[in-house]
Amino acid sequence: MLRGNKVGLRARHEEDIPVLRTELYDDVAGSSRAESRPWRPIAPGAKDPRLVVDDKNDGAVPFSVVELEGGTLLGTATLWGIDTHHRSAHIGLGLLPSARGKGYGTDVVGVLCHYGFVVRSLHRLQIETLEDNAAMLRAAESNGFVREGRLRSSAWVMGEFLDEVLLGLLAQDWKTDAKS
Repeated sequence: MLRGNKVGLRARHEEDIPVLRTELYDDVAGSSRAESRPWRPIAPGAKDPRLVVDDKNDGAVPFSVVELEGGTLLGTATLWGIDTHHRSAHIGLGLLPSARGKGYGTDVVGVLCHYGFVVRSLHRLQIETLEDNAAMLRAAESNGFVREGRLRSSAWVMGEFLDEVLLGLLAQDWKTDAKS
């Protein structure tokens, strides 16, 4: 397990999937904001490709986020779009509604940075988020990410186009005092 100050990132357990699916992905509005494709229902008992771990996919490393004190499941975190030639990747996370607003997101981003820069020896990490996602912008910027651009009207969300903010962080600019 990778450890931050408040959270741990661990392998996805089978018992995590129903909780994550119910609390993150069955919410049409929330899922529509987090996904780059339209929401669609998944039949009960069907394998949800967003949550099932494919150990053969080297381009993405999904984690379950747990509280260090007590081990409560808090959400998901992913290093995705891993490019070993350019030594870059993207960061994504989703916290359960009960875990939001408690500083977990900032800690998750920090632990993903540790994983990307220290464990995987990447050079660049990137985050794309909706312009009104203040929590993700705060978590990213608290970890040293810099706003590099705005993708105008790039996300179709529940009947309207929204701008996305592009943030980047280079290994040499990362806060090396971050705990993991």
